[in-house]
Amino acid sequence: MANINKKIAGLGFTHIALKVNDFDKSWKFYEEVLGMTPTVGWGKPGSRIQMFDIGDGGIVEMFEGGSDEIPAVGKYQHFAMCCEDVDAAYAAAIAGGAVSKIAPKDVPLDSHPYKMVLRIAFVYGPSGEELEFFTSRRVD
Repeated sequence: MANINKKIAGLGFTHIALKVNDFDKSWKFYEEVLGMTPTVGWGKPGSRIQMFDIGDGGIVEMFEGGSDEIPAVGKYQHFAMCCEDVDAAYAAAIAGGAVSKIAPKDVPLDSHPYKMVLRIAFVYGPSGEELEFFTSRRVD
């Protein structure tokens, strides 16, 4: 796909950084439950960093050393991942230890220039991070 940004040539998504409070548990969740592939990592125990390929080249960069405290500003609201089957992704995450926030549901949008229906589900990951599984379809 050609880059369409007219201000910054080549600008695109590379990764999202996530600080976790249980590095090993989070690693297992992202690799074994969500099927992401560990690519490159570095650091020493207590300050490890690991990159995971989501499956389409997008990256989750996981930092060891998070806390249970949520900062008042600068926190992302949620991390959304597209998938073919929201219900299956949600079920896999729950079976792998995630905690449900919103079970899979359809959300019709009164969007313009065309109507859409979203299929979404939300879970909390091992460090309390909010994850969304998402798909959409156009309604004519």
